[in-house]
Amino acid sequence: MEMLKNKIMPKQKLKKISKQLKGASKLHAGQAKKIDGVISAMPIKKSSALKKISAACKAAAKRKFKVWPSAYASGWGVRCTRNPSKYLNK
Repeated sequence: MEMLKNKIMPKQKLKKISKQLKGASKLHAGQAKKIDGVISAMPIKKSSALKKISAACKAAAKRKFKVWPSAYASGWGVRCTRNPSKYLNK
Protein backbone atom coordinates (compact mmCIF):
# COMPACT_ATOMS: atom_id res chain seq x y z
CA MET A 1 0.00 0.00 0.00
CA GLU A 2 2.89 2.32 0.81
CA MET A 3 4.29 1.86 -2.68
CA LEU A 4 0.98 2.87 -4.23
CA LYS A 5 0.95 6.19 -2.38
CA ASN A 6 4.39 7.15 -3.67
CA LYS A 7 4.01 5.94 -7.22
CA ILE A 8 1.15 6.73 -9.58
CA MET A 9 0.09 3.78 -11.72
CA PRO A 10 -2.53 3.63 -14.48
CA LYS A 11 -5.88 2.09 -13.60
CA GLN A 12 -5.54 -0.69 -16.18
CA LYS A 13 -2.27 -1.84 -14.66
CA LEU A 14 -3.73 -1.82 -11.15
CA LYS A 15 -6.76 -3.81 -12.31
CA LYS A 16 -4.47 -6.39 -13.91
CA ILE A 17 -2.41 -6.72 -10.72
CA SER A 18 -5.59 -7.07 -8.66
CA LYS A 19 -6.86 -9.85 -10.94
CA GLN A 20 -3.56 -11.71 -10.67
CA LEU A 21 -3.54 -11.44 -6.88
CA LYS A 22 -7.10 -12.74 -6.61
CA GLY A 23 -6.15 -15.79 -8.65
CA ALA A 24 -2.92 -16.49 -6.74
CA SER A 25 -4.15 -17.50 -3.28
CA LYS A 26 -6.36 -16.52 -0.38
CA LEU A 27 -3.44 -14.71 1.21
CA HIS A 28 -3.22 -12.27 -1.69
CA ALA A 29 -6.97 -11.68 -1.80
CA GLY A 30 -6.57 -9.06 0.94
CA GLN A 31 -3.96 -7.25 -1.12
CA ALA A 32 -6.28 -7.36 -4.12
CA LYS A 33 -9.06 -5.78 -2.02
CA LYS A 34 -6.71 -2.96 -0.99
CA ILE A 35 -5.77 -2.31 -4.62
CA ASP A 36 -9.45 -2.35 -5.62
CA GLY A 37 -10.07 0.25 -2.89
CA VAL A 38 -7.33 2.46 -4.30
CA ILE A 39 -8.76 2.08 -7.82
CA SER A 40 -12.25 3.07 -6.69
CA ALA A 41 -10.86 6.09 -4.80
CA MET A 42 -9.01 7.38 -7.87
CA PRO A 43 -10.60 10.43 -9.47
CA ILE A 44 -12.06 9.89 -12.90
CA LYS A 45 -10.31 12.14 -15.38
CA LYS A 46 -12.03 13.12 -18.57
CA SER A 47 -9.44 13.34 -21.29
CA SER A 48 -9.45 16.28 -23.65
CA ALA A 49 -10.15 13.87 -26.51
CA LEU A 50 -13.57 13.08 -25.02
CA LYS A 51 -14.70 16.69 -24.77
CA LYS A 52 -17.03 17.88 -27.49
CA ILE A 53 -16.27 20.41 -30.18
CA SER A 54 -18.27 23.57 -29.59
CA ALA A 55 -21.26 24.16 -31.85
CA ALA A 56 -19.86 27.39 -33.32
CA CYS A 57 -16.52 25.77 -34.17
CA LYS A 58 -18.21 22.70 -35.63
CA ALA A 59 -20.35 24.89 -37.88
CA ALA A 60 -17.31 26.92 -38.94
CA ALA A 61 -15.39 23.72 -39.71
CA LYS A 62 -18.29 22.44 -41.82
CA ARG A 63 -18.23 25.69 -43.82
CA LYS A 64 -14.45 25.61 -44.22
CA PHE A 65 -13.97 21.95 -45.23
CA LYS A 66 -15.83 20.00 -47.91
CA VAL A 67 -16.00 16.75 -45.92
CA TRP A 68 -17.29 16.52 -42.36
CA PRO A 69 -16.24 14.54 -40.38
CA SER A 70 -12.66 14.27 -41.52
CA ALA A 71 -9.39 14.30 -39.64
CA TYR A 72 -8.50 17.78 -40.89
CA ALA A 73 -11.92 19.27 -40.12
CA SER A 74 -12.11 17.63 -36.69
CA GLY A 75 -8.60 18.78 -35.79
CA TRP A 76 -9.43 22.30 -36.86
CA GLY A 77 -12.63 22.17 -34.79
CA VAL A 78 -10.73 21.04 -31.70
CA ARG A 79 -8.15 23.80 -32.09
CA CYS A 80 -10.97 26.30 -32.59
CA THR A 81 -12.72 25.08 -29.44
CA ARG A 82 -9.53 25.56 -27.42
CA ASN A 83 -8.84 29.05 -28.78
CA PRO A 84 -11.98 30.45 -30.48
CA SER A 85 -10.70 34.03 -30.77
CA LYS A 86 -7.99 32.87 -33.16
CA TYR A 87 -10.30 30.89 -35.47
CA LEU A 88 -13.72 32.56 -35.27
CA ASN A 89 -13.99 36.03 -36.76
CA LYS A 90 -16.67 37.77 -34.74
